[in-house]
Amino acid sequence: MSTNKEIQRKRMLLYFIEATNKIIDNDGIENVTIRNVADIAGYNSATLYNYFEDLDHLIFFTSMKYLKEYILELPKFIKNSNNSLEVFMKTWECFCKFSFENPKIFYNIFFGKYKDILKETINEYYNIFPEELGESNGEILKMLKFQSIYDRNKIILYPLIKDGIIKEEYFDIINQTIIYSFQGILHEKVVGNEKSIEQSIRETMKIIEYIIMKRN
Repeated sequence: MSTNKEIQRKRMLLYFIEATNKIIDNDGIENVTIRNVADIAGYNSATLYNYFEDLDHLIFFTSMKYLKEYILELPKFIKNSNNSLEVFMKTWECFCKFSFENPKIFYNIFFGKYKDILKETINEYYNIFPEELGESNGEILKMLKFQSIYDRNKIILYPLIKDGIIKEEYFDIINQTIIYSFQGILHEKVVGNEKSIEQSIRETMKIIEYIIMKRN
């Protein structure tokens, strides 16, 4: 049973998260400031700092909404996959789609200042918004087990060893190379390159396919 203090904390987090979401949706993530979030939430900036370390922490926490949309869409992407390679490639295609649609948000989640507390943040987010688990709570619960993007990728990459698509001796270097490549392309989107989302997806998928098949 929640204590009054826990209920109060959830309520305050909810106010600040909803205010931040409103700014991101209407004006973009680059226009989020501590002051305007506090103003919309109806509190002063000092109160906000009782719940978040800084602006990056606030945006990181709020960004869980966008990660949720990817997690809920993923089962549809991989539904008709016939083997481990198709599952792996379709998972990455889905991830690229959502990442390149909101590059600043996804870069902040997986490569930003607070990436090492992702697991704890997801848990707390869904404690505040349990209704957002929807019908795919099993998929989200699986995601909660892994802290970093490197660990998450290992889960879908490992079956390729069992199916003889990659060799175990190359497992870690393949995993790292894929993540480094994705990070570079995502960073290009963050700084504003002119490639379309579709172009960036195709480029990333070609690189991933090359990395996988080169070690066949």
